[in-house]
Amino acid sequence: MKDLTQSFGTLYHPQKALVLFEAGIGHNRQYYIEAYDMNEQGQACNAHPLSVTEANALVKALQTAEKEKSGLLALSGLMPSNVLYLKTDRNPFAVWYTPARTMRLFFKEDLGIPSGECAMPALIWKAGKKEMAIYACADATELTPDTPLLHAPFFNVYSDGRVCMGNTQVDISKDCPLEKFMEIWQDAFYNSYFSHLLKGHLPVNGNIVQLWKSLSGTGRPFPNEVLIPHKAALKHLFK
Repeated sequence: MKDLTQSFGTLYHPQKALVLFEAGIGHNRQYYIEAYDMNEQGQACNAHPLSVTEANALVKALQTAEKEKSGLLALSGLMPSNVLYLKTDRNPFAVWYTPARTMRLFFKEDLGIPSGECAMPALIWKAGKKEMAIYACADATELTPDTPLLHAPFFNVYSDGRVCMGNTQVDISKDCPLEKFMEIWQDAFYNSYFSHLLKGHLPVNGNIVQLWKSLSGTGRPFPNEVLIPHKAALKHLFK
């Protein structure tokens, strides 16, 4: 049989159970907290009044959890105008867009595409702490939840939009603010080398090598007519 334990998430073991007792009514209510230790079988045992030491340990654990939850993607100022969706609780992520613009791209030598300044279509980004996905859109100035997504016209992108970062290391700290978070992911994407198509996914109509050859260093605008519709709409990224 195959050992799948390494594929599981963090395993938490029960350590203590608390029961809150209440007596009286209205302003005369009184409370008593009873603590139970948990044995190796996960059964409650050793009932006793909650001690000051145990209460302080609980408060510290809750404060630490809250700090870790709210640190990543926290705002250092006003919400950036290009942010479309932000989730800051469990498994935080952000969705944002960048307008059509010119960026420098790097291509592996064996593609025969010179690295250089290239026109980009409007792009929609979704990133969490460990992975990123990217999509194109026809017009970033009139986005709604029902705006249809288009495949991002790049090498190294899966058909579902996820980006293969290869050996590029993306270091997102647990307290990384939103603006820095977006900058790190965009820098990692644009500073990596585009090298190959993934699992037969052709993200544009026509020859993708010829497309980027025609754009790199030429100053030509990106031809949006080569973009291919994706099966999802923008609202599907908010999950």
